[in-house]
Formats: sequence, C-alpha cells, structure tokens
Amino acid sequence: MYLALAILHLIICFFLILVVLLQTGKGAQMGSAFGSGASQTIFGTRGTTTFLAKLTTAAAIIFMLTSLSLAMISSQRSAASIVRERPAPSTTQQSSTPPPSPPASPAPAPAAPSAPAAR
Repeated sequence: MYLALAILHLIICFFLILVVLLQTGKGAQMGSAFGSGASQTIFGTRGTTTFLAKLTTAAAIIFMLTSLSLAMISSQRSAASIVRERPAPSTTQQSSTPPPSPPASPAPAPAAPSAPAAR
C-alpha cells in the first residue's frame, strides 16, 4: 500500500510540475500583438487558461491528499531499526582488575606562624 501510494505521489508530482510549466505567464498577451496569438486556438481563446487551471487545481488536490496519506501511513509504521543496540554493561559483573584504592588523606598542613606578640 505504501509503495503504491509513493509511486502515485511521484507521478502526480511530475504531472503537477508539467502542468504548471505549460501555463502561460501574465505577460504572454503581448506576443499576440505581433502575430503569435493563433498558436493556442485548440482550446479556444480562453480555453487554455481555464483548462490548465483546472488541471493544476486537480493535481494540487491529489498531491496534497497523497502527501497527507503518506505522512499518516509512515507515522503508523513500526520504527524498526537495522542497527542493534548494545546491552548496557552490567555493574554486577566481576572484573579481573582490583577496584581502585581510595585516595590517601592529605598530609596535615604545617602550623601557621603565630602573630608577633605585642610589646
């Protein structure tokens, strides 16, 4: 299910890119003043913009639905990892080295000289 939805998502993605690139820009009407206006008569004078706009809207809706579906399916999938976790070292195991001895107590500090007696 996930693989089929991912493939459909990629197909819709490329289709959406193609439909957006086929649309004419806002400044395309300037070219029709020089005689290139008859090149888009297959769909009629306003047919291309509405037809491609409807295709863009439909492709965008399907793209969003497949995106949400893939996100929901991937969040429900088990998060099995291929990396195995190492067990934590046990503190009850006996080691071959003796435990470190406690640090020796510091040597007593020499007595400070007393203040000179008042005369």
